[in-house]
Amino acid sequence: MENFIKQHLIKANSFHPYFEKALNEMLLAGGKRFRPNLLLAVVRAYNPLLTENAKYAAFALELIHTYSLIHDDLPVMDNAALRRNHPTLHVTYDEVTALLVGDALNTYAFEVLSKAPMHSDIKVELIKILSENAGANGMVLGQAIDCFFENKKLNLDKLKFLHLNKTGKLIAASLKMGAIIVNKPELAEKLYDFGLKLGLLFQVQDDLLDLLDESATGKSSGVDENKNTFVTILGENEANKKADILAVELEKELNEFDENLKNELGELLKKYLYRHKN
Repeated sequence: MENFIKQHLIKANSFHPYFEKALNEMLLAGGKRFRPNLLLAVVRAYNPLLTENAKYAAFALELIHTYSLIHDDLPVMDNAALRRNHPTLHVTYDEVTALLVGDALNTYAFEVLSKAPMHSDIKVELIKILSENAGANGMVLGQAIDCFFENKKLNLDKLKFLHLNKTGKLIAASLKMGAIIVNKPELAEKLYDFGLKLGLLFQVQDDLLDLLDESATGKSSGVDENKNTFVTILGENEANKKADILAVELEKELNEFDENLKNELGELLKKYLYRHKN
């Protein structure tokens, strides 16, 4: 995936002194590539020959995720100075550059998808899934609720709704898109539901990891102190119990998948299901 990303970086030839560098900086800074790898795991489970073609969709997911991180880190949102062990773009350059880079990565995701070597019907369905889950009824909705209710305590049901949208839906979309690429529509919804629960676990774990030192996470810590997180609402011990319950449930569901899918996803998830314990 890393080579694919390097081969498909954004070109912005102009007399701007650093815009092209800024466009690609957070992509090159690394990251877990969790969402792309979820999609590719599903594809490998059922049709490994489609893996190279599927990397276009995987990259589109990474572009959307990276844009969301850049915007999350802006002074108007979390005002974070570090991401992926790298200074955030508004720190290195300025707030306007960071804002516009996020905008560009968002739109480039759909340009990449449109150029994927797949049947047009598949591409339209992938664009539909990604836009629905990343937009006004998905990730962006979650971000809006997250920011509006800062310093205003939510109950557990509303907290869950917030994070299913902010984090869960893009993770769920990754799995669903993989199923669509390999022509498994009957599996797509099952994987989507699995992904929502996985996204919830991921968020609880991230909330717990926010308690750690920046050197352990590669991003600014303590930026969520005034936000609605599983730690601020439940406390650290109960958040850990919540993560344990979700991890056990997901492991059980994973073992009920067919052998190929269980093996591919299991290999990826073994380092994530219990990462709050490490």
